[in-house]
Amino acid sequence: MLFEFIATIAAAFGMAGLALIITHLSKLAGKRAPKWLIPLFAAIGMFAFQINQEYNWYPQQVAKLPEGVTVVKTAESTEWFRPWSYIKPHILRFIAADSGNAVVQVDNPNLYLVNLYLFERRRSVQKIPQVIDCLAPARADYVLPEKDSNLSIDEHVRQTTAWRELTQNDLLYINVCTNKN
Repeated sequence: MLFEFIATIAAAFGMAGLALIITHLSKLAGKRAPKWLIPLFAAIGMFAFQINQEYNWYPQQVAKLPEGVTVVKTAESTEWFRPWSYIKPHILRFIAADSGNAVVQVDNPNLYLVNLYLFERRRSVQKIPQVIDCLAPARADYVLPEKDSNLSIDEHVRQTTAWRELTQNDLLYINVCTNKN
């Protein structure tokens, strides 16, 4: 975030420098450019850079994902304080699943343990282990069992988690279940 701030300031100075050149050229031409031209160009530089960063953040993050990690959900966003987002909504959050490294549970071949990664602009990535039941289809948060627990992973998941339904056209279900079977 610090580098983005520095780059925003650099964009403002760059555009202000362009406006300064315009004001000097206008003096040579015998006319005077308005005094507000330099701050206007600086503001345009800052806004242009920030808007560019908002729209390029998602493709940059997806390009950095390792092999086997696929995007399963995106959240487009429009805000009143970003009026350009009404013209073209931008993605500020998405969920990626590590379906390439999904672990099949020994007790039940229809259960997969998958790591979901929650990405949000200007926040650190969160990792959430999920259990996917391909027969139901359903998903549940995976909570690590206690060390002295005698339960198998399948029994632990069934007793300690709340299952949420998945539809068969959900990208998480498709990436984990249909690619493994």
